[in-house]
Amino acid sequence: MWKEDNNMLYRQFSFKDFGEAFAFMARVALLAEKHQHHPTLTNSYSKVEIWLTTHDAGNRVTEKDRALAAAIDQFV
Repeated sequence: MWKEDNNMLYRQFSFKDFGEAFAFMARVALLAEKHQHHPTLTNSYSKVEIWLTTHDAGNRVTEKDRALAAAIDQFV
């Protein structure tokens, strides 16, 4: 579930292994390009963390962030 904190949407995802986590990150990257919105992504072995905020809206959470979060949720 996404958490809104400090003007960002945040979610951590856990996978079976590094390969699954990295494949998820690749899918998210392609989806972000399609949405013309670029999240902060980190990976540590089987965990992926994502932060969403809209930089050109003063680093606030906007509908653009919520739409990308909902689209990312379709992969899980």
